[in-house]
Order: sequence, then C-alpha cells, then structure tokens
Amino acid sequence: MKRSIALLVLWAVTTTAPALGEQSFSSRHHDFRLETIAEGLEHPWSLAFLPDGALLVTERAGRLRMIGQDHRVSAPVTGLPDLVASGQGGLLDVQLHPDFDNNRLLFLSYAHKNRQGMTTRVARAVFDGTALNKVEVIFEALPRSGTSRHFAGRMAFDGSGNLYIAVGDRGEMDRAQDTGDDAGGVHRITLNGAPAEGNPFLSRPGFNDTLFTYGNRNIQGMTRHPETGEIWSHEHGPRGGDEINILRAGHNYGWPKVTYGIDYSGLPISGKTTMTGVTDPLHYWDPSIAPSGMAFYSGERFPQWRNDLFVGALKQQKLVRLKLDGETVTEEEDLLTGLGERIRDVRMGPDGALWLLTDSSDGKLYRLAPAD
Repeated sequence: MKRSIALLVLWAVTTTAPALGEQSFSSRHHDFRLETIAEGLEHPWSLAFLPDGALLVTERAGRLRMIGQDHRVSAPVTGLPDLVASGQGGLLDVQLHPDFDNNRLLFLSYAHKNRQGMTTRVARAVFDGTALNKVEVIFEALPRSGTSRHFAGRMAFDGSGNLYIAVGDRGEMDRAQDTGDDAGGVHRITLNGAPAEGNPFLSRPGFNDTLFTYGNRNIQGMTRHPETGEIWSHEHGPRGGDEINILRAGHNYGWPKVTYGIDYSGLPISGKTTMTGVTDPLHYWDPSIAPSGMAFYSGERFPQWRNDLFVGALKQQKLVRLKLDGETVTEEEDLLTGLGERIRDVRMGPDGALWLLTDSSDGKLYRLAPAD
C-alpha cells in the first residue's frame, strides 16, 4: 500500500472560559474528563475548527453557529443556501478547505427541496467571520425523491484537495446498485464540482462520472486516515449490519445485495453477507449501534490511543474506540456508556483533545481531554 503522511494544520487553541460542567471517566488505557463547552444547540450535526480557536457548528434545523473561545454561541451565520429541514434532512456537514487560512472557503452539505422532490446538495462559500458570501451549489444528487430519509451528507478532503461526498440510498434500497443514479454512493469532485481526475467511471457508459463507490446504504461518518491518507467511512445498516469501510475507487460495497442486517419488519433482505465482486466491510456491528461521526486520534495527549478510531453511536448512546493493526480491529472498547446522550459527531481537535456533539433539542458540545 502506498503510504502518505497527512499534513496537519496546527492551531493554537486556548480556553479562555471555564467549562460549563465536567465529568470524570476511566477507560482501559486512559483516564479522562468530559467538559461541557456549550449547550442549547438544536440537533447539532457537524463541527469544524477555525484557525483562531473558535468552532463552527451546524444545526440540522438550518442554522450555522460559531462558538468562541469564551464558549458563547453566536447568532446564526447569515447567507446560508436555501435548504429544507425535513425528517433526517436539514443542514448537515461542514468542511473547511485545507487552505482555509488563505482562501476562507468552506463547504456545506444539506437537504434541498423543489417540485421534483428532495435531495442532497453541497454548496461552496466564503466565510468572512459572520456571513457566507459567494455561495455556489457545486453538487446535487439526482434524481430527486419524495422521501425524507438517508440523505447521508458526510464529506472529507483527500490529500489532493478533492472532496468526497456521501449520498444515501434515500430509503429506496435498489438505487444503491444503480450506477446511473447518484443515490447510495460516494462522489469525488473538484472544488468547482467537476468530476475529479482519476475517478473510476469517467466516460464509462451507464456510470455517473462523479461516482467513486456505490452500494452504500447511508454513510454517517467519514474521515481521512492520518498515515495512509485513505478515506474511511461507516454506514448505517438496517436492523444490524452497521459497517466500517475503506473507500476505494470503483468498489461496490454491496447494499442491498449483501448485508449483515435484516429489514425493520424482521424479514431478511438478501440472506447473503458476502458475494463475488462486493467489498466486505472491515468491521461490522450486529445489533446496530447507529454509528454517526468518526475520527482517528492523532494527537499526543492520549499516547495509548494514537491512531485509534473513534465512532459515535446514536442508538446505543456511546463512544466506541477501535484499535487497529493495519485494517484489522484488534480491540474494541465502549466509552461514555452512562452519559445517556446520542453522539452525533466526533472530531480530532487541534488541541489534542476529542470533541463531540450530541443529537437532541438541547444538544451539547463536549471536549474529551486527559484527566490531568
């Protein structure tokens, strides 16, 4: 495997205000504390770290807020694109361009509705500190659908500056195997929305040229490996069969032809867990944990966790730590099981801590730091 070292942008993040509250926890390798940085967020979905130490947080209802080093939550940022909050859709992921310091570009994924139905869109904008300017839609998944499920929306940048965008199957499972349909796959585009160079299906009849992978049900977590540079993802199964995958060009991840889960009615979906031509998951959960948000730990403050993968869980309300030997999970540990919170997003912070968002009408921003 070709290995490349991910470039890390370093921020000086200082805390100038005390946390709202603090809880202490023990784990297999480290004791840690969980600090409540902000609360009162309405179903927060994603966060991003700004160079000055502040954070941006999306709320699914359609608001983008800034949380300063004083832990104050700003009024909504103005200039957002037209979007709809319906069912599982709304304002979803936020990603800063790798050169945000210089170009101030950010990217938002969200649900959009018109007469033809709803879909997942991505817009690019310039952030001036209080408002979005020069907003431009650079991706729209087609065809649209009348459902309000499985928008996916997670995004990540690779080392070449290409943007990966997950689109769910929209609750219409067979669409994930239709390579002329944008649903149920991951798309790789340039900053202007064009198909990225080297996409596996460029100019291939019957395949959309932005498509990078297909057979993906509903990806809710996506992150870049700190050493290999590969994009890792996880996705919701139905009843069982949540998966972790490494996204590789042109691969079919099987949904709904193969799955470790069953239908919500209790009936089987395929009866198969593997098939020729389908990429097996690196790891799966049965029963489902409803994973959401994921990040590799690449800091120095938790040395025994370095390069471990952390996954939030909505249904089972916990944070899962996975230790890896290459592409093999060698250890799994459940953290924060007594917190009683649906963990929506997990991010590795520039301060060497892990940052979490919880999904509720009174959502919280937490900082997970060493006990000392």
